[in-house]
Amino acid sequence: MASQLLFVPHLSLFPKTLPFHASLFSTKHPTTTRPLHFSSNSRIRYLQAETETPTALTLRQICHGFVPEHILHRMEEIGFVFPTDIQREALPTLFTGRDCILHAQTGSGKTLTYLLLIFSLINPQRSSVQAVIVVPTRELGTQVTKVARILAAKSTDVEGKGCTVMALLDGGMLTRHKSWLKAEPPAIVVATVASLCHMLEKHIFRLDSVRVLVVDEVDFLFYSSKQVGSVRKLLTSFSSCDKRQTVFASASIPQHNHFVHDCIQQKWTKRDVVHVHVNAIMPMPLCLLHKFVVCGKENKHQILLALLESDAPESAIIFVGEQSEKSKKAGNDPSTTLLIEFLKTSYNGPLEILLLEGDMNFNSRAASLTEIRQGGGFLLVSTDIAARGIDLIETTHIFNFDLPQTVTDYLHRAGRAGRKPFSARKCIVTNLITSEERFVLQRFENELMFSCEELML
Repeated sequence: MASQLLFVPHLSLFPKTLPFHASLFSTKHPTTTRPLHFSSNSRIRYLQAETETPTALTLRQICHGFVPEHILHRMEEIGFVFPTDIQREALPTLFTGRDCILHAQTGSGKTLTYLLLIFSLINPQRSSVQAVIVVPTRELGTQVTKVARILAAKSTDVEGKGCTVMALLDGGMLTRHKSWLKAEPPAIVVATVASLCHMLEKHIFRLDSVRVLVVDEVDFLFYSSKQVGSVRKLLTSFSSCDKRQTVFASASIPQHNHFVHDCIQQKWTKRDVVHVHVNAIMPMPLCLLHKFVVCGKENKHQILLALLESDAPESAIIFVGEQSEKSKKAGNDPSTTLLIEFLKTSYNGPLEILLLEGDMNFNSRAASLTEIRQGGGFLLVSTDIAARGIDLIETTHIFNFDLPQTVTDYLHRAGRAGRKPFSARKCIVTNLITSEERFVLQRFENELMFSCEELML
């Protein structure tokens, strides 16, 4: 077999990125556990054997001998002590140097998995870009950068140069980044495809020294993005799979067996790439309750208002479909604008109403997320830009004002709720559909294996 497929029967619910609320974690963790001392090869064989049966290995024990001590200490300070299933399965394989496709549901810990690999390989003393993380949106890039910088923060008892992380994201100050890349290249670059390819085409830097290339939300970049050509060029023209370790990550990879075959044939990865598929049976988080309301297009706004009043969410995301080109040419207002105006005049609840959509400028998008993260409840009206990677752990309710177009979009939208660490609270995904859309929702139920309860209002 050219690729290997790994399955795990159960999946713990952990946030995609690190939670930034220290009070949620006990300061007592097993840092005093004696590390396991083996040679590098024997340790990897031991760890791989341990993943075949239930184990109480901590993240420190899995990473000891590969990840620097100060990174492990920071990881435990934040509260990451025991591995999620994807971390338990993937890390021993990643430490062997093999390429991996990390395929696990939203909130399963994929980000920390590939960051630990990166910190195991980079040398802060080298003045070169050694790891690149490609992301589909500026918002996800900002989150990944924040997590990487928290882990990389230099400890006072660690001598030498600290590990630097650059965010090379759309809308950034590219002139300043050019000077930074030439004068003192960062060890890690987190970049959107457009910004990264711009720097490579201008010969600002090369990928020759890159040891790890990560593509996060890989299915979105390959199947839903207008930049798929740039992604392919990045993987084959700007760099060679033989000279780097490649990691792809996503909660959803349609026709994954075919994708693995393409990875090998197109030389996006090496031939021995490992597909780590955690919890292939139940891709939807179990903490979510799914409901639907059948309504007409003319009373959707009023139905949503009634749901907000009856459910009283702590915080919610209301997903609205993208405006069609035909509607734009006709000069119609987008659905997001109409919904925001309706809520501001009709909603009397305590939650702050905010907007997030792709057509907004970068400063406006950043301002919306900043307001959310300053605390307090929110009603975020958003297009699918919020469905990929954005970690708003206070979200208790998802409202699909417009039904998503694909089952993958449904999975990623629903995965924005139920991300608060160690919370047993059930979160709710409610779909506002017409009678004609019922069969579409039933198809989503069948493919993702969840059941949806009808609400009568």
